[in-house]
Amino acid sequence: MTDRRFWPLWTATVLSRLGDALRTPALALLAATVSRDPRTIAAVVVAGQLPPLLFGLLGGVYADRWDRRRTMATVDGVRAALVGAFALLVAAGTIRPGPVGVVLLAGCAFLLATLGTLFDAAAFAMLPAVVPTERLAAANGRLQAGTAVAGGFVGAPLAGVLFAAAAALPFAIDAATFAVAALLALTLRPTPVPSLTRQSAAGTRRADRSRRFQAELGDGLRWIWRDGTLRRITGLTMVTNLATSGLIAVIVLYALEVLHVPEAGYGLFMAAAVVGSLGGGLVAGRLGTRYGTLPALRGVLVAETVAIGVLALARHPVPGAVALALFSAGTACWNALWAAYGQRHVPAELLGRVGSAQRTVGMLTAPVGAAGAGLLGSAVGLPPVLYAATAIFALAALASWYGWRGDASR
Repeated sequence: MTDRRFWPLWTATVLSRLGDALRTPALALLAATVSRDPRTIAAVVVAGQLPPLLFGLLGGVYADRWDRRRTMATVDGVRAALVGAFALLVAAGTIRPGPVGVVLLAGCAFLLATLGTLFDAAAFAMLPAVVPTERLAAANGRLQAGTAVAGGFVGAPLAGVLFAAAAALPFAIDAATFAVAALLALTLRPTPVPSLTRQSAAGTRRADRSRRFQAELGDGLRWIWRDGTLRRITGLTMVTNLATSGLIAVIVLYALEVLHVPEAGYGLFMAAAVVGSLGGGLVAGRLGTRYGTLPALRGVLVAETVAIGVLALARHPVPGAVALALFSAGTACWNALWAAYGQRHVPAELLGRVGSAQRTVGMLTAPVGAAGAGLLGSAVGLPPVLYAATAIFALAALASWYGWRGDASR
């Protein structure tokens, strides 16, 4: 990556991910001190998962209406203030067992995730302004690699250590990462947002503004539907997320009970996923450049199908870890390549809305996959969950080979 304008954006995004990786397990640990009821901890987790589905399209609208550099900086500045205030509450012992403590935890998770939808939309739309078109796949791959390392190798293990030292410490560091990320975002070169020049005049009637806003909410979905290739990519993302979410829901039990991973070695086993994500992120750009985005995406689906199939058949930690690493590499490649495709083919003024619509639609099946995996695993055992996931990926790979034959070079 030769464009120096990319690295402040990369650092700001990775620092934000590091803060998320510190805060999310710390919130779960803090919830366990408030209540041992699994429903309480689940409520805090769900509170952090709902905003992308509820407000993803809304975040895309404002990412296209507002200056994206300032939006990223403002969002992370607000997040720094919120997490900093929460750290003070934790340090003061305000988070205690009882309904108030649960509400504060869930509210913190919900607010920060809501702001995150706007940051993600703005960052996605900002990338083509700082990276040449031919380098978008590589840039997205480096973002995938950086966030994988920040989340898997640094943030998640460090969160428990910091929480054990002082419950408020992971939140205080999270606030600091957001503050630094906000300052880095301000160093990016201002880029005009085309849609800003077409906003309604001050005298426009409220009803007209309301209709315009409602239309903008659906602009991303309409663009995806009209663009056949983007529609197929988004559809396949939704299908594969069904299987991926199911895998994530049972992976801990599968590792312990089927692959016979010792409890003490589970962290090392899951490190394979981080290594795979890192490798996949770093090679995504090369794959896209050499073979073209769509052929590379097809190859990724085939590789993921093989990987999850091997994982389904494995009964030992080593082949299971290798298969998990390959699957995670494929996921990182997929995320980088589909993002680059959208950033190249969608007009700048629509990037926030289209990117948010892609993420929102792609995530719709995740809760279904997790719930279905739990029910299936409980009824017939864990291996059939992975057999089903393999079948889903195989169907997606088959669909990609038949659906993209006319535009294979793109």
